[in-house]
Amino acid sequence: MTTTQLLIALFIINLGLVFGAGLYETRIVLPLWFTKKPDGYIVNPDSMRDIDTGRKFWGFASTVPLTLLTIVNLVYAWQAEAPLHDWWLSASVIVLVERLSTFSFFIPTAIKLQKGNAPAEKVSTMVSSWLVLNYVRNALTLIALVVLLKAFLLS
Repeated sequence: MTTTQLLIALFIINLGLVFGAGLYETRIVLPLWFTKKPDGYIVNPDSMRDIDTGRKFWGFASTVPLTLLTIVNLVYAWQAEAPLHDWWLSASVIVLVERLSTFSFFIPTAIKLQKGNAPAEKVSTMVSSWLVLNYVRNALTLIALVVLLKAFLLS
């Protein structure tokens, strides 16, 4: 197995884990954190702190490994030759966008909601945004995974 194949394979494995865990979190965990009421969403900060998927799972599954794999794969994909370059770089850029959204929106929003100190009038909007953007984030992960599978076939 070449370095290229190894990097893409590790990226695929990690993205597969992240995609599956993201779907699980969407269906099982988020309903424990956020409850829809007629006038908007309410947050259960105690549940967010108790479950604490960020520190108990995501830090080990994606925050550190996926971010490092994304950076390394971007560097190697940039240097690859076509057609592998196009597929590999596309997938890496998609994951970079997902990583940037995670660090700029999802993590800070989770911290605010978990602490329970977000302005009451903004909580429902924050949760609504979270839920919609989380579907986008999961879709980006799936698209990157499929694109990476094509890149692996070309490697």
